[in-house]
This record gives sequence, structure tokens and C-alpha cells, in this order.
Amino acid sequence: MSYTPLPWFVDFQDVWLAYNEALRRQNHFAVEAIDLKVNQGEFIAIVGPSGCGKSTFMKLATGLNMPSMGRILIDGQPVTGPLKISGMAFQAPSLLPWRTTVDNVLLPLEIVEPYRSQFKAKRKEYEERARQLLQKVGLAGYEDKFPWQLSGGMQQRASICRALIHEPKMLLLDEPFGALDAFTREELWSILRDLWTEQKFNVILVTHDLRESVFLADTVYVMSKSPGRFVVKREIDLPHPRDLEITYTREFTDIVHELRGHIGAGRKNEAKTQPMGTTA
Repeated sequence: MSYTPLPWFVDFQDVWLAYNEALRRQNHFAVEAIDLKVNQGEFIAIVGPSGCGKSTFMKLATGLNMPSMGRILIDGQPVTGPLKISGMAFQAPSLLPWRTTVDNVLLPLEIVEPYRSQFKAKRKEYEERARQLLQKVGLAGYEDKFPWQLSGGMQQRASICRALIHEPKMLLLDEPFGALDAFTREELWSILRDLWTEQKFNVILVTHDLRESVFLADTVYVMSKSPGRFVVKREIDLPHPRDLEITYTREFTDIVHELRGHIGAGRKNEAKTQPMGTTA
């Protein structure tokens, strides 16, 4: 019996995006020539200078923007619109101030099918799921508090729970810890690490923090200046799960410095036609 390998979970095939037809006619693209293959359950991070197209890539990955050219497959299916199998969290937690923490976490189940049509009948079951998730991220005792009663780090934990409550196959994180202090940020790295280790959903993390990308990801991609394209793929060959102590090792800091060098070289080199190279 022949074996047919499963398709890549994320598959970008020569994807280009111009934000309107006039820009496309002028060959003015926000991202260009994006080829990306991501395995099931893989955690990737995307780094690069401001304005290079990282957030644009995220919108393409979740179906909020359609490519001008090229093709995107997620979980073996063409992306034709916003994905229901993904969850998203951003730098601003954006919790609704009139809802308690648990009610904020429940929000996707109230608006996304098939949960929406079952919400009233299964509310107790869904609420128990939300409370268990909040306990996992260290928010036991805060489930019935309002956002203004939570610290910034607590709000971001609740935001991640909201992104995961419908058990998505893919979590997209756009600078989720950028506004937090260093200690809180590292706490949340560990929480995200534990959730991913337990559930093995795919993660795409956009970040400016190179330490964050190396600590969390299986693979880090470096984007060039706009128009954004991937110029370096760096596999992070550090063992999982990773403890924070690894961030003080020579092996870890060498990788961080290597990535910083790639970004610095990209800023100096305005030629945006170099192919993506793989380093390990």
C-alpha cells in the first residue's frame, strides 16, 4: 500500500499582496514571493524591522486579506475568507469592559458556529471550559472580575484564553506581549509554552523580541524591509520544553545575535531579491 503524506498545515505558494488594484499595476506590493511550508503542530515566529509586512502576513494567514497572486492552503483547504479554525490575540487585549473575565473568554463561542447555535443549551459546559482554561493560565479567583480589576498581564492571559476557547487548530499572535514588562512577558512565555506543549495547535507568532522568538518557536523566519519577503529561515534546535534558564546560555544568545545580524544586514542592504536561506 502506497503512503500519501499529509499536506502541510500552512502552505503559502508564491503569495504576493498589493492592497488595491492601482498599487498592483504599479508593482507596489506589501509582501511578495512568500513561500512557506509549516508542519502540523509547529510553532513558528516571524521577526523583522517595523513595516516589513509581518502583520500583513498574519492577515493573509487567517483569511482577513486575500492574496493578489499565489495560493494559500491551511489544513489542506484553500483560504477563501476568515478562518474559523484559528484564534487570534494582539498586543492590546481588547477585553470588553462591561463583561467579566469569564464572559470575555466566552465571547467567541457566542458568535462563531457551530458553538453559537448551541450556546444557550451548553452555556454551563462552555463556562466550565472557560474557567478551567483561566485556571491553567494562573487566573483562578479572577474569573468574575472585570477587566479594570486586572493587571495588563492578567488581561493578556485572558485574551489568550479567549483565542483558545473554541479549541482552534491554529493560534495567531501579533506582538501579544510587547506592552508588558520583562518579568510579566517571561511569565507569559512559559504559560504559552505549556499550553502549546499540552495541545499542540499550530502557532504563528509575530514579534520584535528576538529572545521571545528563540525561546518559543521551532522555526524563526526573518522578513526583509517592505515589500516583505522571507530572507532567512532559522530552525531552533534547542530541546523542548524550554525553561527560562536556557535564555542565559551561550547557545541561546548566539542564536539571538545571529538573528539580530540578519535583520541588521537587511536594513543596510536595500536589495530585496536575495533568496531565503536556511541555517541551523
